Amino acid sequence: MSDNEGPRAGNDSSNRNGSNKKRKWADKDRRNASRGGGRLQHGSHQNKKRNMGRKEHNSSQLDRRDRNAEQQAKIKEQEEKGENDRPALPAAFPADEVEAEERRPKRKVAVMIGYSGTGYKGMQIDNKQKTIEGDLFNAFVAAGAISKANASDPKKSSLVRCARTDKGVHAAGNVVSLKLIIEEEDIVEKINSHLSEQIRVWGIQRTIGSFSCYQACDSRWYEYLIPTHSFLPPHPSSFLGKKLEEYAENEGDMDGYRKRQAEIADFWSEVEEKHIKPILDSLDDSIRPLVEEAMYNVEAVDAAPGTDPIIDASTDEKANEEKATNAEAAEETAKPSAGEAAPTDKPTDEVRETIDTIMQNEPNITLDSTTDGSRPLPSGVINQPVLEEAIKTLKKAYIDVKKAYRISPERQARVQAALDRYLGTHKYHNYTVHKKFNDKSAQRYIKSFKVAPEPIIINDTEWLSLKVHGQSFMMHQIRKMVGMAALTVRCGTDPQIMEQSFGKEVVRIPKAPGLGLLLERPVFESYNAKMAKQHGRESIDFEKFNDKIAAFKEREIYQRIFREEAQGNQFNTFFTHLDNYKDPQFLYLTSGGIEATKRKREDKSVPQTFEEDSEDENASGGEG
Repeated sequence: MSDNEGPRAGNDSSNRNGSNKKRKWADKDRRNASRGGGRLQHGSHQNKKRNMGRKEHNSSQLDRRDRNAEQQAKIKEQEEKGENDRPALPAAFPADEVEAEERRPKRKVAVMIGYSGTGYKGMQIDNKQKTIEGDLFNAFVAAGAISKANASDPKKSSLVRCARTDKGVHAAGNVVSLKLIIEEEDIVEKINSHLSEQIRVWGIQRTIGSFSCYQACDSRWYEYLIPTHSFLPPHPSSFLGKKLEEYAENEGDMDGYRKRQAEIADFWSEVEEKHIKPILDSLDDSIRPLVEEAMYNVEAVDAAPGTDPIIDASTDEKANEEKATNAEAAEETAKPSAGEAAPTDKPTDEVRETIDTIMQNEPNITLDSTTDGSRPLPSGVINQPVLEEAIKTLKKAYIDVKKAYRISPERQARVQAALDRYLGTHKYHNYTVHKKFNDKSAQRYIKSFKVAPEPIIINDTEWLSLKVHGQSFMMHQIRKMVGMAALTVRCGTDPQIMEQSFGKEVVRIPKAPGLGLLLERPVFESYNAKMAKQHGRESIDFEKFNDKIAAFKEREIYQRIFREEAQGNQFNTFFTHLDNYKDPQFLYLTSGGIEATKRKREDKSVPQTFEEDSEDENASGGEG
């Protein structure tokens, strides 16, 4: 008797016991299945398919089709009721249409595109939000570049994007790679006919079969547009303006500080004398102190942690901050930033909020909205409409003088000198989220960071174009790089602070507004020189589309940026808010350096939350 016959041997009793055990296990499996699952039983395999007969298999397939049809009907009903916010992904075509469609060959291609991100929730396709890829994929299907059989699932076409972009961020050039049907000579025109003017396909280029635009990309160019008034120093009456003077004197750095602000030293004194003093002199004595307080003391009152979008964006404590969990997610991503205010149809009434704050600080003052200011009011009673109008007038005067500012060559040279400090390889753990100093992925190489020689003037505001070329960029890195460079220039900070920001110390760097950022184009030098040449494919190069891209950028990107800034004054709000934020975390911009930002536990004026955070940072030298 062979060894493998042994288990079959035995008396009837043992066989009966074995059968009983098997029946018990089978009964238990059936009970678990009826409950919707359960643990694995008696040597079963979780992912192993059950061997079904042909009749049972066909029945299962029909059930699945029924479920799909029911799901599609439900989606359609929700869309008709306006209850579903699905993107422009087409539903599955009926089976008879799929069967009747002519089968045509698919080719692996690189699709070169440009888009304005306004109104879109970023680049990457999302089944619940409107995205660039969602509209693009739908246009591929409508133009016949993707078959009906593959129309409901982008994965079937191997869709990959070169770079993801944030909500609202633009791209003059980006690339997606996938398999498309490109037999027709006018396929680009057909695809564009199904897209809005915000999205354009520049060209479609055949590639090798294994091409991935994400993997093959060597580097990326980004452009950042910023108003030149962003480099004006903080107002002398602001919190930061006072601290800059105070620390420069205490640290014996007054000469150095004055030298770093030499070309702009008289700006605010001239503005106050020429534009602001006449407005203040025209105000009633009872209102003037409140207006001054509104401009210089409560412009950006301290907010509780987690409620201030600008300040929260400079910290790494938010639990809802999206983590960069893989290489692609480490790019400028399509995830909303931590602390970023949700879009709203109603603009914030800054004047009313300012007055509300004043009233909290001035318990002896009463507002009266029943009079027009023509008759005197009792002591301690202020006419609300008059106060509101005075604050509006003063705010507008400050914004107008900033827009009228024109940067000098000396000031522009300081901007370029700050950007030059990013060149080469550095550790950017302070310029992203959830990265420590010793994290190798925080090390990035910047090839160039240039200020365009000539500023441009749009809507009475002067702008600078900053272009950065790097191998890859982490989440928020470019916006924080621009924020750091702008802050050091405008604050007359010793440029050495930028070198320290690459070291072990934690430096809180706010993100500059996302409004000014756009992806210029990705670069595929290695692929073009080797694989494309070897296999007889054309290079992936945007140069041939330069004229079309330039016209598109002007119409769909630049004008949108300039228009949104003219309407919302985002850059003015960003820097003014930082100037008046009464907390030490940005005092590294003063002559006190990083030491000025460190909290002392006995300092009761500092919120307890920040004390606890900074202790861990000082001990570890990392991101907490």
